[in-house]
Amino acid sequence: MVGKINSLRAIPKIDDLLKDDKMIAATTAHGNAVVVDCARACVNKLRDQLLSRTQIEPFDEEQLLAEIETQIRQETQLHLRPVINGTGIILHTNLGRAVLSEAAAQAAYEVATNYSTLEYDWITGERGSRYSHVDFLLEKLCGCEAAMVVNNNAAAVLLVLSTMAKNKEVVISRGELVEIGGSFRVPEVMAQSGAILVEVGSTNKTKKADYVKAIVSDKTGALLKVHTSNYKIMGFTEAVSLAELAEIGKNNNIPVIYDLGSGGFFKLAESLLGDEPNVFESMKSGADIICFSGDKLLGGPQAGIIIGNKKYIEAMKKNPLTRALRVDKMTLAALEATLRLYLDTEKAQKEIPLLSQLSITKEMLFEKAQKFVALLKQFSSLTTEIVEENGQVGGGAMPNQMIPSVCVILKVNGLSANALDQKFNQAEIPIIGRIRKDQYLLDMRTIKSREFEMISKTIEKLLV
Repeated sequence: MVGKINSLRAIPKIDDLLKDDKMIAATTAHGNAVVVDCARACVNKLRDQLLSRTQIEPFDEEQLLAEIETQIRQETQLHLRPVINGTGIILHTNLGRAVLSEAAAQAAYEVATNYSTLEYDWITGERGSRYSHVDFLLEKLCGCEAAMVVNNNAAAVLLVLSTMAKNKEVVISRGELVEIGGSFRVPEVMAQSGAILVEVGSTNKTKKADYVKAIVSDKTGALLKVHTSNYKIMGFTEAVSLAELAEIGKNNNIPVIYDLGSGGFFKLAESLLGDEPNVFESMKSGADIICFSGDKLLGGPQAGIIIGNKKYIEAMKKNPLTRALRVDKMTLAALEATLRLYLDTEKAQKEIPLLSQLSITKEMLFEKAQKFVALLKQFSSLTTEIVEENGQVGGGAMPNQMIPSVCVILKVNGLSANALDQKFNQAEIPIIGRIRKDQYLLDMRTIKSREFEMISKTIEKLLV
């Protein structure tokens, strides 16, 4: 008992701890309140540990100061921060989907740190429309009459249905009643819009006659087709193409809506994108309205892009929901910059990260892996191996399409793959890899060459 009391008495006072040079520097950087709170939390933790032990061991003041520093770092670092993506999934939903181009990021930064022409027409000096910054680009790139943007594709579907089919029936194939991320389902979004769901066909087979039979002239508001971008039905199947559905709509004077979802602007290469629908080609099919995401195969910021018939787009802009679903200035700036890159196909493939990541060849990935491995040879307790693997586009796009890639297996003496994964996750800049057959892998397709040095420094700290 005496030893326990002496140990408790030996714990420095908060004021004394704050006199340490490291604490003085932390106070200058983060303020007195933060440092005091962190010091008190660590001291209280130490006191609780001493009280709970039957045998008291002397504590190390330097270790206590180090724990306070760690606590300060955890308290002050941003919760939303960059990570290194070594998973090989290009559009990783949990990691923020598409990485913006330098041009898009710079455009967002410029309007975020300055006043802007968000709703100001600098030519006339009068109030302008926020959609004017991107609608003409979308019209040119997509071959449509009009366009507008909301905050994501689920919002786009909600606004489209609310405007075009509120209190009316919307006919859709049972095989297209998809669930998107976060357990949001097409029927639920439709219900929120005020539209009435009418299912036709079966899960695996829907025919043109199924749509025609479901149309009731004074009740049917629209025909809806949903691209099943996050799953595929194989085998004994039949589906109505968008062009066929557009013809049915035209013959019955019913608008056709296409939820394209992933929204690729052009086919980068048949071998990579397979049969993924193209926005421009979909627009030529005759659909009245098409909507898709900005942060999937477009490679831009999160947004719901709506293109098509001008009379419907203008009605959507007047819908009260539009105010609640509208995008902010940073999204519009990043989207405009991304769309402008698409005006030059070669420039887009080079500067939009999604497209450049898809374009990189296996030979280039091997060369990249060799440079990474050469940098890590300095660590004697680390072994590496270059292997061929497969990655994915991700983001609910092209679920069956595997992309040939190259990975580096990392093995640290005394650490399992799971333990290494945990340590990398908890690094100052988290490194997110994947585990396969009890091996820890980093995929070269999604890791930037400039991140090699950061990974090396993390490993150096890990091995100390």
